Amino acid sequence: MIVIDEVIKKLVEVADAILTNPNPKDAQEEVLKQLLEKAKDTSFGKYYQFNKILSSDNLRNTFAESVPYHNYDSMHKQWWKKTIEGAEDITWPGQAKYFAVSSGTTSKKKHIPVTDDMLKSIRRAGIQQIKGIADFDLPAEFFTKEILLFGSSTNLKRVNDHYEGEISGISASQLPFWFEGYYRPGKEISAIDNWDERVDALAKEAPNWDIGTISGIPSWIELMLKRVIEYHGLKNIHEIWPNFMVYTSGGVAFEPYKKSFERISGKPIVVIDTYLASEGYLATQIRKDTDAMALITDNGIYFEFVPFTSENILDDGSIHPDAKALKIEEVEEGVQYVIVISTVAGAWRYTIGDTIVFTDISRAEIKITGRTKHFLNVVGAQLSVIQMNRAIEVLGDELGVDIKEFTVAAILEENNYLHRWYLGTNSNQDIDEPEAAQRLDEIIKENNKNYKVARSKALKSVQVKIIPNKLFPLWAEETNQKGGQVKVPRVMNEEVFSEWEWFVERKMK
Repeated sequence: MIVIDEVIKKLVEVADAILTNPNPKDAQEEVLKQLLEKAKDTSFGKYYQFNKILSSDNLRNTFAESVPYHNYDSMHKQWWKKTIEGAEDITWPGQAKYFAVSSGTTSKKKHIPVTDDMLKSIRRAGIQQIKGIADFDLPAEFFTKEILLFGSSTNLKRVNDHYEGEISGISASQLPFWFEGYYRPGKEISAIDNWDERVDALAKEAPNWDIGTISGIPSWIELMLKRVIEYHGLKNIHEIWPNFMVYTSGGVAFEPYKKSFERISGKPIVVIDTYLASEGYLATQIRKDTDAMALITDNGIYFEFVPFTSENILDDGSIHPDAKALKIEEVEEGVQYVIVISTVAGAWRYTIGDTIVFTDISRAEIKITGRTKHFLNVVGAQLSVIQMNRAIEVLGDELGVDIKEFTVAAILEENNYLHRWYLGTNSNQDIDEPEAAQRLDEIIKENNKNYKVARSKALKSVQVKIIPNKLFPLWAEETNQKGGQVKVPRVMNEEVFSEWEWFVERKMK
């Protein structure tokens, strides 16, 4: 491990020395120019006349005026379908070798191209993350420890001339050679398809490793850690990995899992947030003084931001064609935006469905606030996921229970709407559901004036159902979505919610 240790130490030194936060405006102008130059001879580039855009005196304005917003359905129907079938030079030069298959709670899957240029972008973003770790004043010996990356299986599915898998599995399958001796659980275990079998294999080998960092989605990492603890009869995870110091989260807010992580830990850990989506590595936390993440503005992704208002968002969560997108230097702190990206994977003015707020414009630091489709706006309630998370945290503290998972839907009954919440807890405490509903309603009213107004109109009531927390991963398993990048949606539409309620009713019998 001596050679690997020196490589990692050197990487940290180099990253800290040469990686700086560039001026976001200048960096983004250059990124867009590079994207357009490289893709100008693709089918997409010719169709939208990238050559003409490149000759404009105001490149970014002309780009926004010339290329419409796209979501997955529009990109797939006209462009990516051909890419999946093996065609070259459609939205990005060459032929995509990999496709990130997104996970959801419906049967429909998304296949997002992952080009060689995108893989390089993800690796560069990893170096940016190393720079962030260097800011946390960790002891020197930390950089000699192993990293446990636990996401989706690296056993990618071969389909025609390409490979398919979740983005975490694709990324892990493309790690640089020098990292292999440093990376756990290693190639053999990572390639196991079945999530439970992969966890058991990991647990068996756990005593042989000296883990310093763990990376993955909180809900699945927590289950994995509990399995390791159970397998070896431990009190906490630090009994087997005493040097576990850093956890890099991603994709969802860590706060709901904070208390449960503390219960299975023997000492404090540093939590660093990252933003790796199927479409690319967008942001990472690089400062210890904040839990916000810095957008990576000079790494093959061009960002635009549409104010998240009812006028700008259609019922299906997509952006209204006439909505004005703001450049990175035009945004305001504390305002919710839908994030729009153009990338080295051939996504163009593409909405990934996430909403964010800027916490520090000069540093381009953001927090994810939710999803455009995970937003309760029945009769103008305008209830975001971040507000839901906060309300659930307060409710859990008041009840003295740990509520890590929840889902909610707006239900129409007798011409009036109600919000029905399912809250997951491991507590044996008998919780009065009507009282919990009343208090949850009060907490949200206190913090959301639009919700308060809606409750005086067509949003007539709030219901709470308390269920065992284990039903949430069981739901993911039953819908073939266990592990990896999977997140049970905080907000479900009527069709999926009906399936969810049938599932809960069956499991609770």
